[in-house]
Amino acid sequence: MSLYYKVREPKITTGDNNLLILLHGYGSNEDDLFSFAEELPDELRIISVRAPYEMGYGGYAWYAINFDADENKFSDIGQAKESVQKISSFIDELKTQYDPNKIFLLGFSQGAILSYSLSLNFPNKVQHVIALSGYLNEELIPLEISKGITTDYYISHGSVDQVIPVTWARKAPEHLSRLSLKAEYSEYPIGHGVAPQNFYSFKEWIDRRL
Repeated sequence: MSLYYKVREPKITTGDNNLLILLHGYGSNEDDLFSFAEELPDELRIISVRAPYEMGYGGYAWYAINFDADENKFSDIGQAKESVQKISSFIDELKTQYDPNKIFLLGFSQGAILSYSLSLNFPNKVQHVIALSGYLNEELIPLEISKGITTDYYISHGSVDQVIPVTWARKAPEHLSRLSLKAEYSEYPIGHGVAPQNFYSFKEWIDRRL
């Protein structure tokens, strides 16, 4: 496989063969979101992917975040686009190996940003997106969005997030609505993370789509 990953095989077999792919945030690794796996639906096969750019000390990134002389940060858009392509190819490999009926793509922070990008650049490659503590970066989506996309979205954000402002996150459901795409949006009184209520909320969202 083109990207390193960890897998939790389904605990029960239903014949539906649904797949959940986890994309971690900047400076983390595949173990981070994999900690959710034991609490998620037993019938899912869960794949937690490691980003391709090594940062040292066990951390990885989907793309670099750089700072200028005034401490303003900016994303390496070229690397981000490369990672979207790599994730797309990796999903194709997973489809060949597992032949899933539905694919859920869950991303946190940088992983959420790329989840938006992948779903809009590769229409219907995934059926459901869970975007946690991220935002829709318009530099990473096509100017013309294909019609006929049926992917739906669960979006959540911390109202006191100091890493990615909540005002950025609020733009995503508005943008998706203009594209006639379904998005469920919620906020929680936390910073850059996932509150327990948040976890149970998106777990229930997944359950309703299995």
